[in-house]
Amino acid sequence: MRSSFRAVLLLTFLVSTLWYLRKAAAQTTGQPTPASASTTSTDSVAAANSGTNGAPDIAQLRLMIDRGQFAEALKQLDALAARTPVPAGVNRLRGLALYSENQFAQADAAFAEALTEDPHDVEAAQLRGLTLFRLGKPTEAIPLLESATGWAAHTRVDPSYVLALCYLEVKQYDNARRAFAHQYGFAPDSAPAYLLTARMLLRRDNLPEAKELAAKALEIDPRLPLAHELLGEIALAQQQLSVAIGEFEKERVVDPLDGSVYDRLGDAYIRAGQYNKAEQALQRALLLEPSATGPYILLGRALIGNQDPAGAVMYLQRAEKMDDKNPMTHWLLAQAYRSLGQLDAARRESEITQKLELKN
Repeated sequence: MRSSFRAVLLLTFLVSTLWYLRKAAAQTTGQPTPASASTTSTDSVAAANSGTNGAPDIAQLRLMIDRGQFAEALKQLDALAARTPVPAGVNRLRGLALYSENQFAQADAAFAEALTEDPHDVEAAQLRGLTLFRLGKPTEAIPLLESATGWAAHTRVDPSYVLALCYLEVKQYDNARRAFAHQYGFAPDSAPAYLLTARMLLRRDNLPEAKELAAKALEIDPRLPLAHELLGEIALAQQQLSVAIGEFEKERVVDPLDGSVYDRLGDAYIRAGQYNKAEQALQRALLLEPSATGPYILLGRALIGNQDPAGAVMYLQRAEKMDDKNPMTHWLLAQAYRSLGQLDAARRESEITQKLELKN
């Protein structure tokens, strides 16, 4: 009996001692005791966003940004940025959050601060380069993107691509070609590198330079796919219809199973008023690209030009079923119905065309 009583006393003493030690430790470190834990739940939530000793949990804040919680992350990051010294990584994350909200001027300032703190911060350099590009400052962006061409985890855009676009903006076409080649893993002086740069120049309506680089690509590799097609597109843009047709015909020889070549060839023949040849080319395009609306629409246009509105309606109705939001389809249907004397149908299609064009 006494031994049991002593055991109980000993247990009570140990529990009391343990409670006293925990209380003393809490007073020393600022941790809440079990009795006061319920009154500090708000502090516990705040502490969840910090690491040990109140240091910011950068990984947690980055996760918030990745989840699209930009405003919430910025509140915490702004508070951290007001500290002296600013915790490492805070300005980079502020810049990322601001960039994600399209606040590019503020993002640029944050990335600049991050690079002042750590000139070797590759991600901050990449992100500032992207930001400067978005701000329309390619000349300033180029050195930053040149110094950090590797693709960091959170840049979301390949810096080599943006660097190439910057080179295009400042007309450094050879450098642009090398940057595009780096992005795609091409040899910088290869035919694909020249052709890719030519395509990008065509998108920017720089026709003379695009034509020169596409020709250079063919000089390196006369059977390079898509090179003649690109030259045909350039000729179409310059209203050189016979040249465009010749280039598309050459492309057809290089790649006879590419449906887009017949589509572009049909378009060129329509513009030249050669409707029979256009129909032939576009029928071939349909066989190779049955799910594309372009050949159906162009066939409708060719048949209207060839005085066959009934045939045009058949193809245009098929295009409409595939995509009823294309105003060109409805505009051509209005023409075809009008030629057939179906004035109510023509009026309906004209009204649809106007509504769609207003939306666009």
